[in-house]
Amino acid sequence: MGAKTLTCLTCAQLNRVPEEKLGSAPKCGSCGAALMPSKPADVDPATLQKAVQNDDVLLVADFWAPWCGPCRMMAPEYAKAAQALAGRARLVKLNTQDHQSTGARYRIRGIPALIAFERGKEKKRQAGAMRAGQIISWLRV
Repeated sequence: MGAKTLTCLTCAQLNRVPEEKLGSAPKCGSCGAALMPSKPADVDPATLQKAVQNDDVLLVADFWAPWCGPCRMMAPEYAKAAQALAGRARLVKLNTQDHQSTGARYRIRGIPALIAFERGKEKKRQAGAMRAGQIISWLRV
């Protein structure tokens, strides 16, 4: 088994983690933050872009806004999915109200919108609120 590259979602530092350690709560070598958090991490556009480009582990981004009712309804379900997928995928959230140009960059037409990235490429996308089980099934990891 090889090492996987992960971008720290807190300090944006690149880390190499042995594949067999992904489920053992690896931490960032620079800041000590969890690299495979069991909760969705709020990210800024620069950190998201760096993680999309460099990560070797499935990265799922939820594009949302605080005024969006379906986004608020999906938030606890997204958190449950993050917990269930800990060690296999990383789930992040990006506030499209605070970062409008990023929503445009990723061609977000409706929220909530989920985009799954794998090794620098968009793997799939889904618009609309989903339950935790639906998110997990959609990702098939």
